[in-house]
Order: sequence, then C-alpha cells, then structure tokens
Amino acid sequence: MLLILPYGIMGGYITVTIAFLLTKAGIPLVQVAPLVAMTLLPNILKFLWAPLVDTTLTLKKWYVLSNIMTAIGILITGILPFKAGYLALFSIIIFWGSFANTFLAMATASLIAYDTPDNLKGRASGWSQAGNLGGLGLGGGAGLWLAERLPSAWMAGAVVALICLVCTVGLLFLTEPESTIRVKSYTKTIRNLSLDIWAVIKSRMGFMALLLCFLPIGSGAASNLWSAVSNDWRASADTVALVIGVAGGILSTIGCLAGGWVCDIMDRKKAYILFGIVQALCAVGMAFSPRTEQMFIIWTSLYAVSTGLAYAGFSAFTLEAIGKGAAATKYNVFASLSNAPIYLMTFVDEWAHEKWNSFGMLNAEAILAFIGMILFITIFVSVNRAKEEVIFETD
Repeated sequence: MLLILPYGIMGGYITVTIAFLLTKAGIPLVQVAPLVAMTLLPNILKFLWAPLVDTTLTLKKWYVLSNIMTAIGILITGILPFKAGYLALFSIIIFWGSFANTFLAMATASLIAYDTPDNLKGRASGWSQAGNLGGLGLGGGAGLWLAERLPSAWMAGAVVALICLVCTVGLLFLTEPESTIRVKSYTKTIRNLSLDIWAVIKSRMGFMALLLCFLPIGSGAASNLWSAVSNDWRASADTVALVIGVAGGILSTIGCLAGGWVCDIMDRKKAYILFGIVQALCAVGMAFSPRTEQMFIIWTSLYAVSTGLAYAGFSAFTLEAIGKGAAATKYNVFASLSNAPIYLMTFVDEWAHEKWNSFGMLNAEAILAFIGMILFITIFVSVNRAKEEVIFETD
C-alpha cells in the first residue's frame, strides 16, 4: 500500500487540486479538462513501455527514479503561475509526470508478483488497490486542503511531493527479485518476454483474465453519475460531496481490503463473480429504493464498498494468472484493457439515464453485469484444462 500511494497521489493532485486552482484563477473548465485528460493517456498506453521495467535496470531502481520524477512533476505544477499563458507548459509537465509515474506502478506490481506468496496475493491486491484509492484521496483532498491554507501553492506541491518520496522507504522491507526471463543477451531476453506473454494469454487462467477485462462486471461506472442522479433522491450538495469524496474513498478502501482477504480464502474466479453479484444487487436495490436522501447515502455507500471488492478481486485474479516472468508487462496489459468496460459502461449508464431516468440506468447496469457473469461462467466451464508449458532461452 505504501509503495503504490504515489501513483494515486499524482492522479488525485492533478485532477482535484491543480484543476481546482486553475478554475479558481479564472481559467474556463473547457481549457482545464484537457489537462486532466493528460493524466489518463499514459495510464491507458502504459503497457507499451512496460517491457522496459521487465528487461532493464532493477525494480527498485525503476521505482526510485519514477518516484523522484513524480515528485518533481508535482512540485513544478505547484510552482507554475496559474495563468492561461502557461497551460501548454502545464500540459507538458502533467504528461511527463504521469508518464514517469506509470513506471512506479509497474515496479510495484512486479514486486507483488515476485515477492508475495500465492496464498497471500489476494490480500496484497487488496492493500495495493487500497493504496491506489487512498492516494487519490490524499493527493486530491489533502493537496487541496493544503493549497487553500498555505501562503503559496508551491508549498502544497512541496508537501505532497515529499509525501511521495517518503513512500520509498517501503522498498527497505522487500527483496529485489531475480528475474526469470532476463539473460545476458537482450535479444533473448525480449524473446523470453514475448514467450511469457503468449504463454499466459493462451493459458486457461490467462484467457479468463483477458476475458474479464472486456466484461461489464464490477465496473463501478454508476458512481461517476451520482451527482447527476442525486436530485432524484433529494440529496443535498453536501451529501453528494460526502459520498463521492472522503466517505466514498474510505468505504472503497474497506471494500478493497475485505475483497483481498476473501480472495485468499476461496477460489478467486468465484470471488470475483460474487463481488460482481454484490454490485449488481446494490444497483437494483438502489433503483427500487424510496427516493430519500437517507436511501441515497445507504446505497451509494454499499456501492462504493462493492467497487472496492471488485477491484481487489480483479487484481487478485490477474496476479494469479500472470505468475512471475514479465510481470510488469503482463499485469499492465490486463490493467490497461480493464479500463475498456469502465469507460463503456459510463456511456451506457448515461444513455440509459437519458432514456429511462435513474431507475433504468441502475437496472441496465445490473442486467449487463449479470449477462457478463453468465457469459464468463459459460466460457469458463467450456474451456479445456490443457497444461501449457513455455521454455525460455538461456545464454
């Protein structure tokens, strides 16, 4: 959790603190939104440069370099004047910082894959997701709180950057793993990486993990529209801010930890389906609930917990599927692809809300989730359990 915190902090600081300070300075939202999007682009494409982590330097060196670049990026965004003439420079720094930040996440994922026993990968996944979500809240919430109270914005950036650097101490408690794909010849190392990726994709577990990336199970997409549907439950602005912000983050974190624990005491595929059912039932329950503010708080809180459960379940299942080897590349291929149903379901929810209001939106999400679960179970039962073997090259 400690090691992954800077990954979430970077995203939260840019999307909340910097975005708020820019709009407060009078810059239109239409110009601020593209800056926020700059943090997402490297995270969608990060699987393209993930092989660098698997084939060069050590994981700890990648982590330290990435964290230093992340901290510098955060500090610079706090130093730059919040004026329209500096937006292009903001874009460059934000993209550069977010790009560097992806290497930190890759190194952390590899350390989990190598240094965590198979029977604890569920809990490791839960703590990792909790750190990611906690980092978002820390970078956004604490960053904004500091920026509003300290004399200058750069001071807030300096404090947040320092917090990121402090997280590096987590490396002291882990052993640098010996890669199972690296050899003296870099060409052979790349070939081993390719063989490892292919072996996972064509394996039963890898195929099922890949399938999960595209199914609308446990996406948590409805949470992106709570503010849009809050009036249906007569929820106040303060209530919406609470359930979307601090409370929602805490409950999601609790869900991550609980989900990780469950994934270590039962089959992780079944656990993920169970979490998907819980979220779908939350959506149905909210759709049929009385339209009161109390019901809005209860159901959105339960939905936040279910999202944490699902995220931890997906990470645990993926870690089980990828094994070791080219862990950074394999994990980030799945992580990048898993964004697809989240974005898709956000648009589906918007369309359903436009057509059938909040009742139809919530039920549509639940129905698609149940269809996805049925499809997953059907394919899983039909997949042959052929034993796969890959032979790596040696020097």
